[in-house]
Amino acid sequence: MANHKSAEKRHRQSKVRNARNTHIRSTMRSYIKRIRTAIADGDFETAKTVLEKTIPYIDKAATKGVIHKATASRKIGRLAKLVNTSGS
Repeated sequence: MANHKSAEKRHRQSKVRNARNTHIRSTMRSYIKRIRTAIADGDFETAKTVLEKTIPYIDKAATKGVIHKATASRKIGRLAKLVNTSGS
């Protein structure tokens, strides 16, 4: 455990940041899962509407530093490709 005042503050800050990052990452994964299950069920309209909500959220996760910007770009590209090819 931290012994110095500054180290204790750092520990408090890291716990808050960890909780925030976990929430953002978990929500992002839930959105992605919703898209994949909608496509698996054949509901392409729902997949398109959820994709419109998911793309800004993935970008937000990259902006906040939860995931790398290249990872965000790759996820968005693959999801968009999945939705656009499966609906036609």
